[in-house]
Amino acid sequence: MSETILKGKRIVLIHWKKQNQVEVFSNLKNFCLSYPQYNYNTLNNYLSKDKIAFENDLVRVERKEIIAKPKSNLTPSEGTRNIAPVVRKVPMKKADDEVRDLRYWLSQPVNKRAEAVTFLVSQMLKKGQRMDKTAINKIRTEQ
Repeated sequence: MSETILKGKRIVLIHWKKQNQVEVFSNLKNFCLSYPQYNYNTLNNYLSKDKIAFENDLVRVERKEIIAKPKSNLTPSEGTRNIAPVVRKVPMKKADDEVRDLRYWLSQPVNKRAEAVTFLVSQMLKKGQRMDKTAINKIRTEQ
């Protein structure tokens, strides 16, 4: 990915210092029409020279280019990620998912298995409803 700046597409960013607010205008003319105390010619001359922002005690006015695509200068440790698809293509008759699922859950600790069962049961119950435990057989294991 590369940083793409739309050529010629700019906005006017207004930062009001005392209110700590920001406004965005599509062009300088709209800003000057909204706030007549700011002269269009003065601001335009100021902003076009070396692209330096106009600033006083009340406001900071600057032109900014519109960035249309994500910036690519991030290193992998700074938040970019690689997504590796996990795909297993097998015929349905040969999938043997029951055995794979059983192997997976037997490899998990007891706490995680109990947590998963509790989560699945809670999804099936309505609010305030309790689980019917009459069908559960308790088996004692010898210690």
